[in-house]
Amino acid sequence: MTLLEGSVGVEDLVLLEPLEQESLIRNLQLRYEKKEIYTYIGNVLVSVNPYQQLPIYDLEFVAKYRDYTFYELKPHIYALANMAYQSLRDQDRDQCILITGESGAGKTEASKLVMSYVAAVCGKGEQVNSVKEQLLQSNPVLEAFGNAKTIRNDNSSRFVSEHLLGLGQEEALKLERDTGGYAYLNPDTSSVDGMDDDANFKVLQSAMTVIGFSEEEIRQVLEVAALVLKLGNVELVNEFQANGVPASGIRDGRGVQEIGELVGLNSGELERALCSRTMETAKEKVVTALNVVQAQYARDALAKNIYSRLFNWLVNRINESIKVSTGEKRKVMGVLDIYGFEILEDNSFEQFVINYCNEKLQQVFIEMTLKEEQEEYKREGIPWVKVEYFDNGIICNLIEHNQRGILAMLDEECLRPGVVSDSTFLAKLNQLFSKHSHYESKVTQNAQRQYDHSMGLSCFRICHYAGKVTYNVNSFIDKNNDLLFRDLSQAMWKARHPLLRSLFPEGDPKQASLKRPPTAGAQFKSSVTTLMKNLYSKNPNYIRCIKPNEQQQRGHFSFELVNVQAQYLGLLENVRVRRAGYAYRQAYGSFLEREGVEKVLGELSMSSEELAFGKTKIFIRSPKTLFYLEEQRRLRLQQLATLIQKTYRGWRCRIHYQLMRKSQIVISSWFRGNMQKKRYGKMKASALLIQAYVRGWKARKNYRKYFRSGAALILSNFIYKSMVQKFLLGLKNNLPSPSILDKKWPSAPYKYFNTANHELQRLFHQWKCKKFRDQLSPKQVEVLREKLCASELFKGKKSSYPQSVPIPFHGDYIGLQRNSKLQKLKGGEEGPILMAETVMKVNRGNGKTSSRILLLTKGHVIITDTKNPQAKTVIPLNSLARVSVTSFKDGLFSLHLSEISSVGSKGDLLLVSEHVIELLTKIYRATLDATQIQLPVAVTADSSTSSVCGERAVLPASSLILLDHLSQAPSCSTGIMRSALLFAVILALSLARSFGAVCEESQEHVGPGGGHSKKDSNLYQLPPSLLRRLYDSRVVSLDGLLKMLSKASVGPKESPLPQKRDMHDFFVGLMGKRNLQPDTPVDINQENIPSFGTFKYPPSVE
Repeated sequence: MTLLEGSVGVEDLVLLEPLEQESLIRNLQLRYEKKEIYTYIGNVLVSVNPYQQLPIYDLEFVAKYRDYTFYELKPHIYALANMAYQSLRDQDRDQCILITGESGAGKTEASKLVMSYVAAVCGKGEQVNSVKEQLLQSNPVLEAFGNAKTIRNDNSSRFVSEHLLGLGQEEALKLERDTGGYAYLNPDTSSVDGMDDDANFKVLQSAMTVIGFSEEEIRQVLEVAALVLKLGNVELVNEFQANGVPASGIRDGRGVQEIGELVGLNSGELERALCSRTMETAKEKVVTALNVVQAQYARDALAKNIYSRLFNWLVNRINESIKVSTGEKRKVMGVLDIYGFEILEDNSFEQFVINYCNEKLQQVFIEMTLKEEQEEYKREGIPWVKVEYFDNGIICNLIEHNQRGILAMLDEECLRPGVVSDSTFLAKLNQLFSKHSHYESKVTQNAQRQYDHSMGLSCFRICHYAGKVTYNVNSFIDKNNDLLFRDLSQAMWKARHPLLRSLFPEGDPKQASLKRPPTAGAQFKSSVTTLMKNLYSKNPNYIRCIKPNEQQQRGHFSFELVNVQAQYLGLLENVRVRRAGYAYRQAYGSFLEREGVEKVLGELSMSSEELAFGKTKIFIRSPKTLFYLEEQRRLRLQQLATLIQKTYRGWRCRIHYQLMRKSQIVISSWFRGNMQKKRYGKMKASALLIQAYVRGWKARKNYRKYFRSGAALILSNFIYKSMVQKFLLGLKNNLPSPSILDKKWPSAPYKYFNTANHELQRLFHQWKCKKFRDQLSPKQVEVLREKLCASELFKGKKSSYPQSVPIPFHGDYIGLQRNSKLQKLKGGEEGPILMAETVMKVNRGNGKTSSRILLLTKGHVIITDTKNPQAKTVIPLNSLARVSVTSFKDGLFSLHLSEISSVGSKGDLLLVSEHVIELLTKIYRATLDATQIQLPVAVTADSSTSSVCGERAVLPASSLILLDHLSQAPSCSTGIMRSALLFAVILALSLARSFGAVCEESQEHVGPGGGHSKKDSNLYQLPPSLLRRLYDSRVVSLDGLLKMLSKASVGPKESPLPQKRDMHDFFVGLMGKRNLQPDTPVDINQENIPSFGTFKYPPSVE
């Protein structure tokens, strides 16, 4: 395969034409969309996070990349890891794999893949396998304590204290699972979607055990982590000393006491260390009280130091476990997963030091790359030409210069006496770097008559290699002074906790030092210097990680976001450095020997400046020359392929003819011999068959002299026939009754008859069913079909269905044959009336019910008044949309009408029927016959009006009380009337003022405005205690109810309603509780009042 054949875009950006920022990003996008996430820049790997699992990391790929060199296969992280491992193994050179990129770009996953590949390809052995397993298990431990969920990434390699461990020993550590109770934890991001904290914690414990942590060490690590969480909850308050000087104290001592019990520390010692500071000189010691702000700073500094030192202890403990215990000289491969260049909307001290580190890494990359190029040219005997490139040493010097650097000025400002603030620090920078080409601020811009509205008064700007970054100096002084007071170190050293005590060796009074500890900037600078020293001593390998989008979505590529990251990473600058000399090189062995290469390229009449011949490699200056060579190779390969095909086909034809001739001779000889063999075999077989028949005939002839032939077969057949005859005759005499409900059937005496017995049983049952159907009249058949339809609609759904099964459907419940006026309503062409009964129509506005006559014909549902037999509502069956009915034993149902129909505009109908099963069954069958469409019948267990009546039929809350009790009443008419009448009385009396009158018979008490006169309004109000007792009553006889109504004189044209005393006696008598006095106070617990939807019963009485 050629260099470019089958590749997506350009696999090595050194060969990119034209070399521009846009074409570079477009090439990355093209490869990303084809799931090619890796691209080379020479021996630098560019990785775009796919946000999904790709099938390119199994053992098959490990074996493939282990057997090939760097450029022989497609770009892959395994190729770079293999190159580093082979250089370590074969050339005895220390290796460092430097992984950089923005948060969420996949740096942590890249480091895992590198370590897993090295673990897979390194040697075997008991000690080696143990080290490999410990190395792989170190990932969960370092991620658990060193990674956190950030706004950009769910598993960011940030060393922060806002990472919640899935601790399983809450009781032992005195922790709570609710993350909102800890100040150092963000409750909104304490969990990640798709991540099981319990499972991850078990993986963490298992990994620590594999690495070599003892159970005691694991417990101590978790206790120190719990200590950090508890420190965040220590709340400090303002206090004043006797002389009026501000001081601080602990609001609640329980938190400090828990910390003391957890790590064996005196709570008083910890409180003094948090709220005061000891200043010690050579001659005297001064104790100063801290105010609240200073005490909070001391608390947070202690928490950060504890967690930082715990993480460092874990790293050292893991390194100690995987350390090979041999005295031989060893080589090292380091994997550095480091934060990338950051430009945020508000950049502070953290972004300043991070970008400083990346600036140093860019300097190392350029110097090491040019040094590697120069060394390769020297090895190959090619003259080295100085390469022009941007040297960012001036930027590094601006930041890190020992006397005139920004960090030095920051330390000087922090240590000098007097008033120190961020503004004085910025003023010093403006004075010192006013003419520096890579430094800008508002003051320097004004001096140069430049106006930039984006530059704030408290900001300065540095022109980094990746672009200009504006930093806000607010909090620079405080963050650089991130010091731990000596009192806190001594307090931690006094703890009776082995691990915590070992983290603060400076707390030992014997090792106490009066020297001021270094600032945060000085510590970071020292760490960067140490890192650069290690990188210069090793062979570096680079992986540039890129985040394709902010939403972490697979397949989505944001051009603008990737463009910004490419600038931060300096990808275009990397390509230019690689292409400064010769863009492409290849070993002679992969092409031809040196003489052959020179002769082939000499025939192409190429410029000598484009080519250089080294000792082991050929060098090509520009990608255009390489592409020209690839095109010439492709054309020549086509010509050679045609020549090879022609020669090969001729050779195949000759060989084929010779083989056919030899085969014909061999086949002929074998065919003749085989024919003779077959003829001999047939003759031999025939002779043997004849002999066998003759011998058998003789043997049977002699055998018949002594025994009867076939006796056993005859006997067995006779026995079988006798058994069958006995079984069938017994079945004939023991047949079950011809009733179709009788499913008894005699069992078979032998398993042999099971199949026949089941078939006879089935035939007999079918015969009984046929006989039964033949005896039925057409009317009985129709009745059974209606019962079958009712079963399909309501069996197992409606509670009143079982009681309706034995009751036949009559259809006419009002004596329709004797009422000629009702018969005229159906029309001449409608045919007979299918159903006629009296129903109760529920008013949707006020919940009142009125008696109506419902007639069902083949085409319409007719509803008329019981007193005036005229059609009030005629509903065509094709206007019915559906029917709703409850699952209780009530007769409540709703007819839902189509909105397009003239009747449907008035709303749905809510009716109550004593024969609801029969009525709905007949409506369903009539609709099916008339429209050929099955009418939907909805049976719901929800007794609310929205379920039964739909959206357009809404009942008042008072009617819900009646419907609820109707649904619980028995199906018989007496039970329905009893419950309905009882709760209708309660409803009317409790809502008299809302409806304007108690009943239609008391018209003389209704005022001109439609309401009661004020003097009579109290007659119809019942005390809540009485309404409560009325509601609790479930059993009231119909005779007793009528008797009480007669006594209370509520009939038509009677005297006015009884007074309050008589009304009270009426209801007490109704409930059978005469002993209740009218004015007896009864305590009603409002929490026990039953709730109906959003309403409560009994109603409140003003």
